[in-house]
Amino acid sequence: MENIEKLFGMLNEHAEKTEKEHNTTLLEGILDGLEAWLDGEVNFSQDGATKEDVRKAIQIAVLKGMRKGSQPNHQMTPDTLGLLVGYFVEQIFADRLETEKISILDPAVGTGNLLLTVMNLLDGKIEATGVEVDELLIRLAAATADLTEQPVSLYRQDALQNLLVNPVDAIVCDLPVGYYPNEDVALEYELCASEGMSYAHHLFIEQSINYTKDGGYLFFLAPTHLFDSEQSKQLHKYIQKHAWIQAIIQLPDTMFANKALEKSIVILQKQSKDFKAPKEVLLAKVPNMQNKQALAMFFDKVKMWQEEK
Repeated sequence: MENIEKLFGMLNEHAEKTEKEHNTTLLEGILDGLEAWLDGEVNFSQDGATKEDVRKAIQIAVLKGMRKGSQPNHQMTPDTLGLLVGYFVEQIFADRLETEKISILDPAVGTGNLLLTVMNLLDGKIEATGVEVDELLIRLAAATADLTEQPVSLYRQDALQNLLVNPVDAIVCDLPVGYYPNEDVALEYELCASEGMSYAHHLFIEQSINYTKDGGYLFFLAPTHLFDSEQSKQLHKYIQKHAWIQAIIQLPDTMFANKALEKSIVILQKQSKDFKAPKEVLLAKVPNMQNKQALAMFFDKVKMWQEEK
């Protein structure tokens, strides 16, 4: 913890100084500090600091910068959710990870916090790719990946347009929720709304399936109301045609500021002639993270489900 606090303190001091002297946002000041660190112009390094220490220190600084700003697309996936997603990736790919790497794509990578949390958990076992349209966010992701020594291929573009990415073993994505403004691009999707604007989170699900290998898995942080919205009937039909729902994990409501922001982890498997639909969909709720006994029972339930698949 001491390493994280020291790293954050030095990065935050640099960012606040840059913000004042150059009339930038705090987030831009943080990026300036990270890039200066990479270029050797400053040294925030701490003896004994791990990759996770560095990622967490940067995360705290970036969160502070986002809270001070007001752009709605500047949001970060919390650590707890990233670790839970990483846990499910590790469980589902356990056998393969013993002997080989897996490829992962995050099509809405943002600052990279979700992807890098999973990568640090499965250190050295992932070939990762991220896509992000926002220049500031993807530069923060690139700097954080370099400083945590995690190799990630990053592409700055609209992830709902054609990607120069090979199909991957797994998708991890904190789905961007809202309407997608580019109606010409939306028309190319099966999940394009028949009337009005299409949901971006639905299109991200379809695009993610497009770039997943047959039999591959998709791990989404999705709004809890995903299957209860006005366009959900269309989504149900699409998923039945192209994928199998493996699990829906409801997250504790204490994690979210209000009910409208609540999320679940939705795990899909892309259909393949080499695999069968699951005998049982895992439906579970993560207990309060402070309740160790309930958490242990939750993880036992997941392991039993995984063994019976």
